[in-house]
Order: sequence, then C-alpha cells, then structure tokens
Amino acid sequence: MPSLTLLRQAHTLADPREQVRVLERGNSLARFDSTLRQHGLAPLAATSLDVLQVNVGRLCNQTCRHCHVDAGPDRREIMSREVLRACLDALQQHPFSTLDITGGAPEMNPHFRELVEQARPRVGRIIDRCNLTILLAPGFDDLPEFLAEHGVEIVASLPCYLEQNVDAQRGDGVFAKSLEALRKLNSLGYGQPGSSLVLNLVYNPLGPSLPPDQVALSAAYHRELAARYGIVFNELFALANLPISRFLDDLLQSGRLDEYQQKLIAAFNPAAAAGVMCRSTLSVDWQGRLFDCDFNQMLDLELEPAAPRTIFEFAAAPLTNRRIVTGRHCFGCTAGAGSSCQGAIAP
Repeated sequence: MPSLTLLRQAHTLADPREQVRVLERGNSLARFDSTLRQHGLAPLAATSLDVLQVNVGRLCNQTCRHCHVDAGPDRREIMSREVLRACLDALQQHPFSTLDITGGAPEMNPHFRELVEQARPRVGRIIDRCNLTILLAPGFDDLPEFLAEHGVEIVASLPCYLEQNVDAQRGDGVFAKSLEALRKLNSLGYGQPGSSLVLNLVYNPLGPSLPPDQVALSAAYHRELAARYGIVFNELFALANLPISRFLDDLLQSGRLDEYQQKLIAAFNPAAAAGVMCRSTLSVDWQGRLFDCDFNQMLDLELEPAAPRTIFEFAAAPLTNRRIVTGRHCFGCTAGAGSSCQGAIAP
C-alpha cells in the first residue's frame, strides 16, 4: 500500500524520473529484465527499423484520464519546423515503411500538414493518431478532407461504444462529438468496404484491468456501432493502460498500483514479449530526442548510450542493432495477448 506521503504527491506526479522511481520501487514485484532472462529473451534488442513514430507535441483539445502523455489544452510543448525537417531527412535516408504521427492532438501542431505533405513521397504509410473531436474544432474542420486527400490512415481513440463509458474517461460530450466525426470520415470513404482509406479504432479499459480478447471485442464494436449509429470502420486495437502519468496518479490515489502491476506481471506472455513494437520502431519527441517507444519517451528513458541521441544524428545501422531500454512498465505491453500501438501482438 502506498504511503500517505506518496499519495499526497500522486496528483502532481509529473516528473518522469519520479514516475520511474515509483514504478521500480521495492523488491516484492518481478523486474522486467529478470523475467525476460527466465524466458530466454534477454537482452531485448531491436530487429529492424520500420516505423518512425513522431510525437509532434503535447498540446491537445482534450484531457483524458488515461492519457500517458499528460496532454491537454495548457501544454506548450510543440515540435518546431527544424525538428520536423530532421524527421523528414530521416525518412529520406532510410526506407521506413510507416510514419506514425502522434501527440497530444497531433493536428494542433502548426506544421502538421506540412509534415504530411512532405512525408507522402518518402514513405508508403502515414498514420494520424486522432482523438476525433479535433476534426470538429474551429479551424480544423477541413482536416477530414485533407487527410483523405493524402491517403492518411486514421487511428482514432474510442474507448467504448457506450456514451457513459466514453465520457467518463474522456470528458462530457466527447462521445457525441466522436460519433459526428466518425460519420464525417465515413462519408469521405474512411472505413468503407473496398475503400483505401483506413479507419481503425482504439479501445482502452476504463480502469485497472486488462483489455478483453481483441477479436471478440472488435466483433462487438462492429456490430454495435453499425446497429446503433450506422458507423463502419476497419479494425479495432485493444490496448492496455500503462501505469504512466495520469493513470499512474489514479492507481496511486486508489492504492491499486501494486495490484495492477502484479496483474500485468502475472499475465506476462513470452510470445507477446518477442513481438513488442519497440523492436521495429524509433520514437522521436517534440525536441527531436530519440527513444525506443512512446512510453519510454514519457518516462524520459532515452536510448542506450551507444546509440544516437537525437534525430539530427540519425544513423540507421546503430539504431537497428540497439539494445532496448526496459523497465517494469514494459509488463503492460507483454500482458495477455500483448499491447502495442497496433493492438494485440500474440494470439
């Protein structure tokens, strides 16, 4: 059980290093590297360099309870054009298969459209991780047409097909706005059978529990969204909530951090661990610093010392062969069927 002092600190637990200290404290819970060794998977290392995931800033029009980025309307971290151009240079130097643009609400970065336009000739697949409601905001309401014009794949957060559950996690009125945005995307061809415009949805549990089976949940989403609202989409990604930032705050305040960590540890799946996204992904923060994944980025866990430190020093060879920096939070990506930015990893 966390101490009263720790609970008092929890609501303002914003320092990434302090979050790491809280997650790694004590010896009563298994450590991730030790578990990897027990299954013959250590050290965890990169196998390829396929996805460039770029976090263009923490500014967002929403403040979601589960957000591991701690994004919101008051954040001022925004990727500059200089860093953006360095990301484009990396796409030119190395044949990444995918540019994965995230935030915050990535569309609120003033250079978002430039990034998409300049990246289109350099990479086959561009993903926009969209919260949906930004597509209705003043000044952004032409974004659906822009995204469709450039063939951008949309990965949109919709943690449930029931209004009460979505609004509880993401704020009052978010569900209704999300439906309106989804209908707009559908009208442009997104998610429609036979269309090249891909619309994928993301599910996160409301509290400290693992996501259900992705295949079964996807079937329920398809059925309920079509029957209730006439909405179609391609795939559903079921993601576990990692104990980082606001969700870590919630776990500390409820005294359930150790319980949740133990749940993740008990559900460790070697098959999921072997396929974690960090092995083929390079993550870039708004300042241009490099990380193994977006979660390490939020905890300020930079690449191993031998690897390049920033996107300005991009070099494919050492990044492709780097050792992955891990911690206890990594159990969130290896529990059950596993969890990555592309959903479940293992059957």
